[in-house]
Amino acid sequence: MTIKSMSSFYISSFKGLSKEVWWLALLTLINRAGTMVIPFLSLYLTEDRGFSLENVAWVMSAFGLGSVGGSWLGGYLNDKIGSYKTMVFSLFASGVLFTIAQYPTNIYAISFMVFIVMLAADIFRPAMFVALRAYSKPENQTRSLSLIRLAINLGFSVGPALGGFLISYGGYGALFWVDGVTCTLAALLLILKLNPKKAINQQEEQDTTKAESAYKDRVYLLFALGVMLFGFIFLQYFSTVPLYYRQSYHLSEEVIGLLMGFNGLLVFVFEMPLIKYLEARKKHPLYFASLGVLMLLISFLVFNLNHWTGWLWIGMFWMSIGEMYAFPFANAFAMERAKRGKLGQYMGLYTLSFSISHILGHNSGMQLIHFYGYPLTWWFFTGLCIVGLLVFLRTMKLDNRTKEIV
Repeated sequence: MTIKSMSSFYISSFKGLSKEVWWLALLTLINRAGTMVIPFLSLYLTEDRGFSLENVAWVMSAFGLGSVGGSWLGGYLNDKIGSYKTMVFSLFASGVLFTIAQYPTNIYAISFMVFIVMLAADIFRPAMFVALRAYSKPENQTRSLSLIRLAINLGFSVGPALGGFLISYGGYGALFWVDGVTCTLAALLLILKLNPKKAINQQEEQDTTKAESAYKDRVYLLFALGVMLFGFIFLQYFSTVPLYYRQSYHLSEEVIGLLMGFNGLLVFVFEMPLIKYLEARKKHPLYFASLGVLMLLISFLVFNLNHWTGWLWIGMFWMSIGEMYAFPFANAFAMERAKRGKLGQYMGLYTLSFSISHILGHNSGMQLIHFYGYPLTWWFFTGLCIVGLLVFLRTMKLDNRTKEIV
């Protein structure tokens, strides 16, 4: 394949998406880049506020609980007032709350404020997924999801860089003000560019009174368990794995940053064309999600082969490929299954599963390392990948059986 044909294939992977999806991606980029307080939260609390690590741990627990509550509430509000109004409310509320969050001084008030901020911010996610489904053609939904993921990844890359600049020149207070402004700008962009009437037949007129509850859909509940397990394992790459790089290989912050950047580069460059290629294979979404779990398994398996720095890059490569397989197609299955019932509730449960992973994953990984060391911890997560793989395969089998019945 020539460079010209490769570039042509890459460009074509972005074609066919509606302009509303592009606008949704842009406001997601603004929103994610705007939440730059989050990566600096622990530093802010220890260095600017002078709290102990024990106190910071309570604040981070409030952060996770707020995310869980927001995911549930976002799904509930979506089914009551629609995704458009839910997203506007979330963005405006986040804008106000981020601005206020800099003023509390004691640990209890800060914990409560962080909980409320995350509650408001994560109301956005389930509604965004429902809106994405409404603005996308069925054949383009997985690629639309990948475009949103690109926006999220780019936002998380730009946000910390901009945040570091703001702290250097304006102090931590500047972070809160800019976060508040960017959330408000995202809300205004949503009002101006995403007219809900363009999606009314698919979204706003859904009758949820007779729709099936996501919490009674056993197949979907099993799928949510698989998502939680995958998130539980995947998030180790953002908490325990960087510690492993530092403590076992004595890598500098610069090299660790390059490793983490390698992940972002692979996702940014290859996810869209990869999804376009895989969609043409016409397989069940959970077939590809299961392959993603298998690749994540390989990424942990190589850690215990021998003490060679090259394995770290190989592990990051397999994790990145697994991420590109698992997340878009798990999202696609969630939206496809949501047709059976309440869209907001289904997507709320999907995002809730990943929020629970945030609460359990980081702390559990740290505890395992503390009591059992890195090698046994990596074997544990390798085994947990096998469990997650079996859960996805079982869900796929049950989903196919359901389709035959219907």
